[in-house]
Amino acid sequence: MGGRQVLATRRLLAGALDGELPEHRLVSAARSVVAELGSPDRLPELIAELASGEGDPEGCARLSYRHVLGFDKLLLIDGGPRHMLRAHVWHPGAGGVGEEDIHNHRSPLASYVVRGRLAMELYEVCGEGGDDAGAAGDADAQVGGIAAVRYEESLAERSADWVLEPAGAARLRLTHVGQYAAGSSYALPAHTLHRAWCDTDAPTVTLFLETGAERRRHTDVFTAAGPHPGAVAKVPLDVRGYLEALSDLAEQLRAL
Repeated sequence: MGGRQVLATRRLLAGALDGELPEHRLVSAARSVVAELGSPDRLPELIAELASGEGDPEGCARLSYRHVLGFDKLLLIDGGPRHMLRAHVWHPGAGGVGEEDIHNHRSPLASYVVRGRLAMELYEVCGEGGDDAGAAGDADAQVGGIAAVRYEESLAERSADWVLEPAGAARLRLTHVGQYAAGSSYALPAHTLHRAWCDTDAPTVTLFLETGAERRRHTDVFTAAGPHPGAVAKVPLDVRGYLEALSDLAEQLRAL
């Protein structure tokens, strides 16, 4: 299903990522693949082909929406449980319900910065408190960590909405701060805690690859910005909106 670029992309993804690879090799392969697909020689043609209606616009539109972290999430290639290729369009200052959240993922990921610049912070858990957020804050001041509330995030059984279950207090330690400009890439194992945001005054575009057949049942979300609602609805794009978003993205890529 799809035109020449869609079929070539599916073949590349399957050839590099299908199979029983250990996580460290999967992370490395995903980073190489997403950098190849994100190159100026390949990505504009793929986006233009998808914007013309090739591929699976109806299926991809159902899984495309404004993410709670504040970016537009456009599914390009749905490879089932083994890989999903998406374009993320980050708008400066757009914000979102979870824009300050620190989180991990259900499976290994890789991302290539096509346009603009992302900032990223990596974290690790350095201790967990009880139910008393004030006590956690006092301990935080002593050890230099960041006091946060922890949630387990999963998908609702009968919808695609996010469900957030409180899982107590925690402290996080910042371990890395980085900036990723256009032409750079990164890859992370599934459990890596991180936060990313648009680091320029113009939109940032990234090509994002989620991979791995063994998906975790939930992700971990940490916030220091106050309590979250118990559920956050996903509002998918319709086909027309999805194709218009791809057309806008294709125009941005032609201007590079």
